[in-house]
Amino acid sequence: MGVGLLVFGWFAGGVSPLLKGLAPALRTSSLLLMGVGGLLLLAQALPRWLAARRTTEIPAAAPRPERREPTLKVAYDANAAREVLRAEGSAAPVAAQATAAPAESALPQAPTRWGPEVFAVIEWRRFEAVVEQLFAQAGFTTRAQSHGPDGGVDVWLHSRHAQGPVSVVQCKHWQGRQVPVSAMREFFGVMASHGLKRGTYATTSRFTSDALAFAKANGINAQDGESLLKLIASRTPEQQAALLATALEGEYWRPTCPSCGVKMVEPRGQKFWGCPNYGPRGCRTKIYKTRTSAARTLPT
Repeated sequence: MGVGLLVFGWFAGGVSPLLKGLAPALRTSSLLLMGVGGLLLLAQALPRWLAARRTTEIPAAAPRPERREPTLKVAYDANAAREVLRAEGSAAPVAAQATAAPAESALPQAPTRWGPEVFAVIEWRRFEAVVEQLFAQAGFTTRAQSHGPDGGVDVWLHSRHAQGPVSVVQCKHWQGRQVPVSAMREFFGVMASHGLKRGTYATTSRFTSDALAFAKANGINAQDGESLLKLIASRTPEQQAALLATALEGEYWRPTCPSCGVKMVEPRGQKFWGCPNYGPRGCRTKIYKTRTSAARTLPT
């Protein structure tokens, strides 16, 4: 349009005196229109030019290496299992590591309701937590020690109506092995040392007849696996659900080191669980696998 007005004013000035007087105004308008047109062309072309320049001058970013998440986030050192194997005197080069993350199909099936299978799949620390919660639901104030020397007491029971502990609890997470009378005598000695006349001995297994007779004569409440399941069944559905959640909390199938309170590792090809804090001056605790736990052994 600017160019057209400029040409029209130039020809019109030679044709009519009136149009000749308008020629300066037409030239000004034509120059203004050509300036606006030039700016519009520049605004349209500049982004394309900049984009083309970035494409040619900026090299493509190097592809990032694929980041692989660890299959299992654990707090222990995998070298611990190697040390445990060295302690066993393995002659072959030690290539064992801590148990890798199991595939979902290898994990023990989590029970959905209470039954003997719950006691079969959980480790000893989860069993103690269940027993402690049972007494808490009954109205006692409980105090437990997660690891370390316990002096023969796993749970202390306190009542708001008395000062000091009113009873103590000993827990044994055993599979297939009966609690003998000797263990009951030791527990009675612990009760006497604290001046207590009441105590509870809880186990996932059973008691020998001598152990039951001694318990009855000395104020010991002997609770085997069957009795504990009956006690749990007497709780409300909400309480039973809370107890099951406690039993299956975290890695409920992996043993806890009784000395250090950390989850143990499973050296490749060994028949025991080892403490990750193993060392010349560290923890040397091992938990040997039972037939039941061996059936739940995870892939190495």
